[in-house]
Amino acid sequence: MKRRTGVAIGVGVALFIALAAAGFALWRVLGGSAPPPVALNSVSASAGATASGSAGGSLDGTWSIDATSGSLAEGTSSFAGYRVKEELAGTGANTAVGRTQNVSGSMTIDGTAITAMQVGVDMTTLHSDDSRRDDRLRTDGLQTNEFPTATFTLTQPIEVGSVPKERQTIQAVAVGDLTLHGVTRSVQVSIQAQRNGDEIEAIGNVDVALTAYGIQAPTGFLVLSIANTGTIELHLLFQRA
Repeated sequence: MKRRTGVAIGVGVALFIALAAAGFALWRVLGGSAPPPVALNSVSASAGATASGSAGGSLDGTWSIDATSGSLAEGTSSFAGYRVKEELAGTGANTAVGRTQNVSGSMTIDGTAITAMQVGVDMTTLHSDDSRRDDRLRTDGLQTNEFPTATFTLTQPIEVGSVPKERQTIQAVAVGDLTLHGVTRSVQVSIQAQRNGDEIEAIGNVDVALTAYGIQAPTGFLVLSIANTGTIELHLLFQRA
């Protein structure tokens, strides 16, 4: 009897260790630390000073999004993405973040106002920390196979008051039409921008209710629930067209 009891205890301990290891592995795959929220990059004073003749000059004209330089992993490239809270089996609360560098578009500046802006995002190239989540979003949730593109179009000029100086941060609200999951709604995007030499860097974020865009949050064995409200994040680097 004692031997059987000892065997049972040993099996129980082994099972507990295996389950704990599996839970830790799941946390590493689905519940790891999320990238920080989008933010302006720090730029050294020397970097701005060496830029050719842009400090203090006119910004008038058309500027295009540079989607080729920088690193997505380090947050130094142009990118768009989502941030949403979810509840995972065995790990609890987690923040899912997906991003893509496949962003295109432009903006037009006239004096101290941004008069036009268009941004397009290839939703099929969104990547998070887990390919299973990305694959699921192709047919469920965002349904990127059916709705491969998201767009934002400015509908009201953004008046900034004065031509910004080198590395001066500007805060504003961009009012425009957001098309997501085949649904278009007017949104107000909180933006920050700064002038880095010959480049304009802008970040933006807006909270959206998934149901407002006809998005049904996917759930399953591992994902117990997903918050109805998510955040769209933008980090855009503009070069003169």
